[in-house]
Amino acid sequence: MDQLLNNPVYHALLSGDANLGCGTSTVKHFDEQVSPFAGFAEDYDKGFDELYNLLPAGRKILYATRKQIKEPPGWQLTHEIKGLQFVFIGQPIATDYSLKLVPLESKHVEEMIALAKLTKPGPFDKRTIEFGHYYGIFDSDKLVAMTGQRLHVSNYTEVSAVCTHPAYLGKGFAAVLIQHQLNLICKSGQHPFLHVRDDNKRAIALYERLGFIQNGTMNFYFLKRKQK
Repeated sequence: MDQLLNNPVYHALLSGDANLGCGTSTVKHFDEQVSPFAGFAEDYDKGFDELYNLLPAGRKILYATRKQIKEPPGWQLTHEIKGLQFVFIGQPIATDYSLKLVPLESKHVEEMIALAKLTKPGPFDKRTIEFGHYYGIFDSDKLVAMTGQRLHVSNYTEVSAVCTHPAYLGKGFAAVLIQHQLNLICKSGQHPFLHVRDDNKRAIALYERLGFIQNGTMNFYFLKRKQK
């Protein structure tokens, strides 16, 4: 698979998501309300030092890497998630349009944040919707499932924020929403990929059934900048 996916955050900030990023020529990060992700080239050993000097005290970042790292100087490691990366190799399947998929807009953001907080698919804040292509399923006026896109790494697009309210599990909502994303991504000439916790067996089984294969591990480190 493409080496870009070894360091997807940094390469997304250099390519498809450059408009949402900040930083210097050597380190990049998203606006905090878009995503806590930050990154730099794998062979750049001053990345955390430069981010420390660039960001304010108390700023939280999320660093994704295939490697295992220790707590960098100046940073507090608050949480670590062991994840897996999957890449889609199947063929998109026609979406089940018996379910109404609603394009999500700024008026839905508070509901989206609440659903993500409940189901914990990953960080989600007020501007995360700007990654684009979010769709949801509603029960009456209640958002009960959604998914969208996140990292746009050159010719790869990440399926993200796959979440279903616990009271609506088992209805196939996630599968339909993911299939819809696969169609959108493949029709745009991109290759879908995604990340998942390595202990989320239910989600992994679904992704494999839909045509994804594992493309290695990905460790997620939640870090907080210390005071000087």
